[in-house]
Amino acid sequence: MAMSVGGDSAEEKPMSDINTTPLVDVMLVLLIIFLIAIPVAIQSVELTLPKVQFEPNETKPENVVLAVRGNADGSQCQVFWNMSPITSGDLLKKGSDKLKAVVDRLGDNVTPEDIPEVHIRGDVNTPYRCIGGVIYTMQNAGFVKVGFVSQPTPGAPAE
Repeated sequence: MAMSVGGDSAEEKPMSDINTTPLVDVMLVLLIIFLIAIPVAIQSVELTLPKVQFEPNETKPENVVLAVRGNADGSQCQVFWNMSPITSGDLLKKGSDKLKAVVDRLGDNVTPEDIPEVHIRGDVNTPYRCIGGVIYTMQNAGFVKVGFVSQPTPGAPAE
């Protein structure tokens, strides 16, 4: 941007006009960018999402049902095996013994459907480390299938 400050004649005045060409160029470039970007951001794929419904599980008598909860401040975790409190070390031993008993009973005819599952019921306010610890312990005991038991929302249709 240049400014002319006159020469020898008294009729020449400083030029006070602003060159708007660069401003218009920048605005046009921004307009083009927005015209290209907005349809991409708004575009969506038509999907039919599944309806959430409660699907009851068939509970086998050999499945392990665990309940996990943390105390009020989250410093301790409580684990219950069929309503009986159990420590982490006892959980590993009892889980290993249960799985070994099932495998010994079935012998060479063991199929993945025959191996019991672990069903964990966790309190809403239970810290993740409590439930994660139970999952880790049961996987170390040899259980492959670990599931969570939840409560459906009120009024949800059951199949």
